[in-house]
Amino acid sequence: MAAGEQDADRQAMLAMYGADDRAEMRRVAESKTPGVSRAAEIVAYAKHAGIRKIGIANCVGVDAAGEAFEKMLAADFEVTRVACNVFGLDRSEVIDGMSGGTCNPVGQAKVLNDAGTELNVAMALCLGHDMLFAKHSKAPVTTLVVKDRVHGHNPIAAFA
Repeated sequence: MAAGEQDADRQAMLAMYGADDRAEMRRVAESKTPGVSRAAEIVAYAKHAGIRKIGIANCVGVDAAGEAFEKMLAADFEVTRVACNVFGLDRSEVIDGMSGGTCNPVGQAKVLNDAGTELNVAMALCLGHDMLFAKHSKAPVTTLVVKDRVHGHNPIAAFA
């Protein structure tokens, strides 16, 4: 790619950052605290951004961790936590020809939307379910835990 094309692409890309995007980038940069956990980063960011209501959408398989994170947040925020089996849907109600229990990422987003959360945290939602949850969430979504049954929820271990 020629230098002129690169500059045009760069300028077009920079133009994609609206005022809200730039403000978000500033909040993130200003709230960075080196040497802290991802959970602590979320707390620092939320405090800096003036967030009062945080939602947690977790897999039932990490309920204990979801509860621990909820307790950590409760000192500073109003917290609503919802597990993936909310509303007790059967897979046949969502997917033709299949049966058994199913996760309900759209339901998780609805519960948190109804609670008026300002930031939602995903914890070990299944692949695809995390996408549906983020799609239906009115609040921005960040991920604290990624589901990886093989590597103890540490998918980067697959590359070590």
